[in-house]
Amino acid sequence: MAFPEDVLTEDEHVVLHLHPHWKALVGPVLVLVLAVAAVVAGWVLLPDGDGGTIALYAVAAVALVLVFWLGLWPFLVWRSTHYLFTNERVLLQQGVLSRDRRDLPLTRINDHSMNQRFVERLLGCGTLTIESAGERGQSVLRDVPRVDRVQTRLYELVEAHHDKHSLGDGEMRDILADMREGRPLRDPSA
Repeated sequence: MAFPEDVLTEDEHVVLHLHPHWKALVGPVLVLVLAVAAVVAGWVLLPDGDGGTIALYAVAAVALVLVFWLGLWPFLVWRSTHYLFTNERVLLQQGVLSRDRRDLPLTRINDHSMNQRFVERLLGCGTLTIESAGERGQSVLRDVPRVDRVQTRLYELVEAHHDKHSLGDGEMRDILADMREGRPLRDPSA
């Protein structure tokens, strides 16, 4: 369930690695607590004998199914959802049994915005929408922890990547001068 490091390129490094906000785990924990309470209540309150034992097994079976369905599965979904920000791209990965991964190169990110409802502001999370050039357009990251800081960091990453991979005025003048004088082009990063 951890994010595989072999997906990164040679010069790429992780800046932020996030899972959705912990509020996604409130429901599964509540289901677990209620299931345990139901089994304990059945054990204490149901009469001894065959009828009580069968009823207790039925309560325990229902509780077990609910814990797996409404408790364990949402936890696995939360744990297998990754929001990874690197110095080259944003990787979005999700899926427990199957996997869906989307790469957004920083060069293709056109816009990003964040949205927080009142409760999300209290909890410190929100929704980050990243718009990129391409067929799929927008990527919506829900329940991003500290979404305001993440958006600021994404802005910094996009700007740093743009600055690193674009020519400055002086470099462009040198290239144009070399072309006019017929000299071979030199690598501006050298």
